[in-house]
Amino acid sequence: MPNRIRLRGQRERRNCPHGLGELSHELAIEIGKRIIHRLAIGHSNITGDDFASIFASAISGDHRASPLGLADVVWDGCAWTVKTVQAKYPFRQKSVRLISGRNNPLYSAGVHDVFEDIQRTGRAVLDVWNARVDESLHHHDDLRIFVFIRSMGTLEFAMFESEAARFIPAEYEWRLNKNRNFEGFDRESDRHCFTWQPHGAQFTVIHTVPASAYKFRIKQNPGIIEEHHVLRLIRYNDNWIEAVETEEADD
Repeated sequence: MPNRIRLRGQRERRNCPHGLGELSHELAIEIGKRIIHRLAIGHSNITGDDFASIFASAISGDHRASPLGLADVVWDGCAWTVKTVQAKYPFRQKSVRLISGRNNPLYSAGVHDVFEDIQRTGRAVLDVWNARVDESLHHHDDLRIFVFIRSMGTLEFAMFESEAARFIPAEYEWRLNKNRNFEGFDRESDRHCFTWQPHGAQFTVIHTVPASAYKFRIKQNPGIIEEHHVLRLIRYNDNWIEAVETEEADD
C-alpha cells in the first residue's frame, strides 16, 4: 500500500479509540461500572457533566471543564460533544432532542429583529453551530457527538455516536410554531430537525436513534454502601477530629 501523501502545513492525523459509531461491550462495561460506583456512593442520577466525566474516564480521555468549541472530551486528536438524555424506555427510543448551545443571531450575525425574516434568522442560527464545529476541528482531527440515553429507574441504557457535521442552511426551511419558537425542517423530507427559542437563544437538534445504537442494562443495583463500611475502608480513627478553641476577637 503506498504511503499517504502529506501536504505542507497539514497536521498529522491521529487515531480515535474506536471507529465512528463502533461501540463495544468493553466500552459498555467501562461506563457501566462507573455508574455502579456512583449508585453505591448515593448518586441516583447522572447530569450531563457527570456523564462527560464518566465517558472521559471510560476511554482514558480528558474531560474539559471549560470546553473549547464543542469539545467536552478529548482523546489524542479525537474530540466529542457529550450528551445524556433521560427516557422511560431507552431501548424503544426513536429520537432524542439535544440542547446544543445558545445561538444568538443578534450577537453573532447582527440580526436585530429575529421575526422580520425567519429564514435569515434560521440561517444565522445554523451559522453559529457551523462556526463552533469549525472552531473545534481547528484544534482536533475528528469531532463526534456521543449520546447516552438513560433510565436510572430500570438501569437500562442506549448509546450511539455520530459525526458532528456542519449543516447546510439552504437545505432547511424555518417555520414558527404556536409558541413562536423557530422550527427547522428538511426541505426534501419535511422532517423536523431543529428548534430554536428566541427567548434565551436555546438551539436544539433532533437526532434519530440509529438501529446500531448499543443497548445494555445493569442487572444488579449495588445499593448504597453503609457508613460503617466506608469508615472501615478508610481506616477511620476518632483522633482525626480535634476540638479547636476560638480566640476572642479584639475590640
